[in-house]
Amino acid sequence: MTEAKDHETIKFYANEAEAYTTRGQPASVNHLRTFMARLPRGGRVLELGCGAGQDSEAMLGGGFDVVPTDGTPEIAAAAAKRLGRPVRVLLFEDIDGTESYDGVWADACLLHVPRAQLPSIVGQVHAALKPGGVFYASFKAGEAEGRDRFGRYYNYPSAEWLEQAYGADHWSALEIGQETGGGYDGLPTDWLHVTATKAG
Repeated sequence: MTEAKDHETIKFYANEAEAYTTRGQPASVNHLRTFMARLPRGGRVLELGCGAGQDSEAMLGGGFDVVPTDGTPEIAAAAAKRLGRPVRVLLFEDIDGTESYDGVWADACLLHVPRAQLPSIVGQVHAALKPGGVFYASFKAGEAEGRDRFGRYYNYPSAEWLEQAYGADHWSALEIGQETGGGYDGLPTDWLHVTATKAG
């Protein structure tokens, strides 16, 4: 398939790996708590774009079998040091496995996937989930793809666009919530939080 990555974005994270992973970013507590509550006890979770590893750390602390991954080798290495376990370097187009995970956690990472490739990536996540599996992802809301002041690519979707990209009929439930927050750039940001459940 066509690459689901943006080289300029990956270069940014490689160059800023130390600053990005040592900024003391807390786990995404509220959304993470809701996500974990929907999983079976000790369930297997694939984390995409784990960054510094704070969310994987929280899930491990909750007793889940977590597979942390990141697409930038330098960031994966920093997360591995924090977690005390290997962190796989995984690009989104290389997501593999069939009915392998009870949950897939993708906080603030799939927002870098080029719009044309996102439906395919969502399809790979769907295939990797067990029946009844839960898939969480968050996106910076917008109406047209573009770059931020650091040169990072964002797909900037609307809720309606995401419904089409996910293919609502492929899931037993597709929930999209919106809230205002921030990001690495320190600017106010409208976020879309998507939770999709695979038919059981």
